[in-house]
Amino acid sequence: MNDPVPQGATHSASAGAGHNTAGQPGVIGIALAAVLAAALAQGSWQWFATYIGVTLLAVVFAFYRLPAWTPGIRSAYARNLAAYSLVVGLCVAIALAPMLQRWAWLFPMSGTRRGCIEMGKYEAIRAGAALANLSGRDSIALAYAQKAQSHDAVAVCLAATTTQWLPAYAVGAAVLVGVGAWSRDRARAGKGTQP
Repeated sequence: MNDPVPQGATHSASAGAGHNTAGQPGVIGIALAAVLAAALAQGSWQWFATYIGVTLLAVVFAFYRLPAWTPGIRSAYARNLAAYSLVVGLCVAIALAPMLQRWAWLFPMSGTRRGCIEMGKYEAIRAGAALANLSGRDSIALAYAQKAQSHDAVAVCLAATTTQWLPAYAVGAAVLVGVGAWSRDRARAGKGTQP
């Protein structure tokens, strides 16, 4: 009737086994779905995208562990590394998108920025023409409407260009993460240490 195995041993063994495998595909799948949903959103990149990207990076780094390094491009390690790197690259791109859109020093695209500013001026003129019959009633409201239309046009124009370039930033981040993780894990495997 008495069980010869200590009560805590089964619990710790199952917890240790589950730490490396349980929930990892789900975490990657959730992160990928959320990143794609944010990437396909319409309009200007808002700062909440940075929060989403950073949150997803925290989730991936906290709950996902690459398997032990093994040589070969068809190994389970290589497949996991590819998925891990691509998801991290997407999260980084989403986190950077509002900054790329707003900060010229981070993403110059000078020709596009000038064109977007001209588009903003055009939208201000259009708003003034559309509301011309109201100009005698409230010139402050008309000026505000023109400024808002101009700002929105510039933001949408810059967001469209930023979105076109995001895959390049995502791939660059994925390559850096992949090479870094592969080098680290290979060095650890050469020394015989556990990650």
